[in-house]
Amino acid sequence: MDVRARKITANNHRAPPNTSAEEKKIEYNRSLSQGSTRRLLTTSHFSLASLLLLMCITASLLILPLVLAPLPPPPFMLLLLPIGILVVLIVLAFMPSNARDITFAYV
Repeated sequence: MDVRARKITANNHRAPPNTSAEEKKIEYNRSLSQGSTRRLLTTSHFSLASLLLLMCITASLLILPLVLAPLPPPPFMLLLLPIGILVVLIVLAFMPSNARDITFAYV
């Protein structure tokens, strides 16, 4: 009897049947192997003219700084402009909003 109990418990420890996650993984791999959903990014999002324009802009950004003379630094007050914008955004982010008052007025 003990041997039969061991055989039954040994048979119960088999791998579980395919779950839905495994089936989805198999279906995903099958669809990728067929290649039906794969397309190049350039052919689906950019036209030939826009791709050519992007390549020209990239080349000019890489070459022109090497050719042109260096510019003098900007004035000090102009350097403070991004810092001022950052301060205003931080203040607005942490400013409490009266959302209940706004929604109550329109309801």
